[in-house]
Amino acid sequence: MQRDVQEWFAARSYHGRQWSPEQLLQWKRGTRVSVVLPARDEAATVGQIVAALRRELMEDVPLIDELVVIDSDSTDGTGAVAAAAGARVHRQAEILPAHGNVAGKGEALWKSLAVTSGDVLAFVDADLREFDTQFAVGLLGPLLTEPGVQFVKSCYDRPLHDGATILPAGGGRVTELVARPLLNLFWPQLAGLVQPLAGEYAGRRSLLERVPFVSGYGVEIAMLIDVLELVGLAAMAQVDLGVRSHRNSSDAALARMAAQIQLTVQARLRCESPVAGGGGQLTQFLRQGERFLSETHDISVLERPPMAQVPEYRAQPAGRVA
Repeated sequence: MQRDVQEWFAARSYHGRQWSPEQLLQWKRGTRVSVVLPARDEAATVGQIVAALRRELMEDVPLIDELVVIDSDSTDGTGAVAAAAGARVHRQAEILPAHGNVAGKGEALWKSLAVTSGDVLAFVDADLREFDTQFAVGLLGPLLTEPGVQFVKSCYDRPLHDGATILPAGGGRVTELVARPLLNLFWPQLAGLVQPLAGEYAGRRSLLERVPFVSGYGVEIAMLIDVLELVGLAAMAQVDLGVRSHRNSSDAALARMAAQIQLTVQARLRCESPVAGGGGQLTQFLRQGERFLSETHDISVLERPPMAQVPEYRAQPAGRVA
């Protein structure tokens, strides 16, 4: 790492356990906090996550002011489960309907800005197993205690379940094979990020509403690059949240993820929206008996503009856009 990145790593790397909810409550000082869970077909896990956050960080200690689930066209009852557990649920397709509905996590995150009112927003994936509310506490820690921090990224160990055994740190294959090499080559200031593709992160609304949101798997790496260019490395931090357990993806799914990340990086290198460069397709092969069958997937990525540029958002107070 470059010397300035080493210094950042030492100064801006935290551990989630260094704060308690009670401590952060004292630091809130009127700051409104929203926690958002983007969810698609996560009925098996979203209820436990929402219930824990509501019980421990809203009722026991009122650290979170708003707990929102963005239901991305689920077919398994995710929205009903989340609502029963205590979240306010919004259907992704019904937020800013005049702008249409794009598939992918990035759309859920982008639209969440229009239906939340927090000065600080923390995003937590809805597929986490053995969920610990300290995930949210850790993400909020630097933002509530360090005025200079505007964006916080999580890092953790990622166990890999291969069907027979559990490898304690075997996850994150796309990170190691695709994202990390690209960031080290083209944005060396981001070389100190332990988990650049981590799905849990938090930021100040004043920053997030100025950032474009890429659809699909490109959203995390695009956000890192755009935040770096907007506010600089000194305004970014990372928090060690321990262990993150979730379902692991197949190699085929990881390949599609990798392709979308590469498309997103290419767009950033050319300083243009992924839309301008056209779409993309990825052909993969599956064995069937003595033959290989081809499957072609659309891996194109679209980009939503900064929310601050959306007329409906500018016209209404935060959290009240229909």
